[in-house]
Amino acid sequence: MMRWFIAVTPIAGAIIFPVIVPLIIVRFGLGAGIGLALLLSSMWFVAMLRTSEMPH
Repeated sequence: MMRWFIAVTPIAGAIIFPVIVPLIIVRFGLGAGIGLALLLSSMWFVAMLRTSEMPH
């Protein structure tokens, strides 16, 4: 399960972010879109750090 999550995390963020943010901007306004962009990018960054596989 963890290896699947590690493999999907980068591609999911790269696909979901540019689709969701413009939709939120159109529906709720620029402020909500910027807030969502900040929230999503922060969550994606934390997920990428938590699942990174660094060589020892």
